[in-house]
Amino acid sequence: MAGDPIWRISQQDLDKLMTTLDVTFVRLSECALAAGAHLAVARAAASTIHYCLRGAGFILLDDETPIRLTPHTLVIVPPGRAMTITATEHPTALRNTRKHNNGGFTAGSSQRHTVGDGEPTLVLACGSFRANYGPALDLFASLATPIVERFDVHDQLDQVMAYAMAELAAQDVGGGPMSVALLKLVLLALLRRCLVSTNAWVERFSILSDPPIARAFAEMASRPSVPHTVQSLSHAVGLSRSAFMARFSAAFGESPMSLLRRVRMRHAADLLAANALSIDQVAFSAGYQSRSSFTRTFRRYYGSDPSEYRARAQRTASSSAAPAEDAIEQSAAA
Repeated sequence: MAGDPIWRISQQDLDKLMTTLDVTFVRLSECALAAGAHLAVARAAASTIHYCLRGAGFILLDDETPIRLTPHTLVIVPPGRAMTITATEHPTALRNTRKHNNGGFTAGSSQRHTVGDGEPTLVLACGSFRANYGPALDLFASLATPIVERFDVHDQLDQVMAYAMAELAAQDVGGGPMSVALLKLVLLALLRRCLVSTNAWVERFSILSDPPIARAFAEMASRPSVPHTVQSLSHAVGLSRSAFMARFSAAFGESPMSLLRRVRMRHAADLLAANALSIDQVAFSAGYQSRSSFTRTFRRYYGSDPSEYRARAQRTASSSAAPAEDAIEQSAAA
């Protein structure tokens, strides 16, 4: 079809990549705007998600075409972008409404945020989140422009988002992990659209825009213990060594071996925090035959020996009273 993305990942490769998706934290708010109201949303260090539950309006970002909001519209905005949400139904009403700046409402900072007088005409689930492919790469941080995808009632994302917000608001045992799992369902539904959507975000998505490179990353993320090399990876995806290096660096901004080390170290950190394997077993699972080599590399990435990292993670797990999603985020950033 004319207008389809030039690159489209195969179903098999997408399925393999989706198995490595890891949502590390999520915070959600219900934002309700009365007719004609505007909501300035502050810049966030993480990606933000905006899902229209009912009503109509627009999201405005500098240098971007206004994003029309209708029920079941999902918008993901890259980190560091301020915006304005406006409850107006007609483009002619958008004049002089680009009021966002460095301040404003922080998505996910409160259970419910209401703007304007009267009954809401636009209601959204708004929040911030972080999601990784495999154990190392932030899935949405490298986006240059927002993702916009329109679902319908049969996709049932309204119920999933409402359930996730209710779990966070209740602050019950397991509410954080439950909300993380529910947001993962939403993101998986979005990733499925890579196979059929004609929207430009499929093509611009750096991780999925080059199927052979996506396949190579899937191999790294799903099997970090394998002794991958540039030669083995390029051969596995049918590219010459030079073409593979150039295309991989263009997609990820670093060399294959540099990214592989990050993947392995994050995998090792997760195993250490879980406290189910010995240090030698963790090293082997991260692709290292030598414990000393593993320890040197781990210390370079995390600033401590593996045993010290494990002890700190166990102390944090046993004593922290922070919400579960905050604890997960802190462990990832340690």
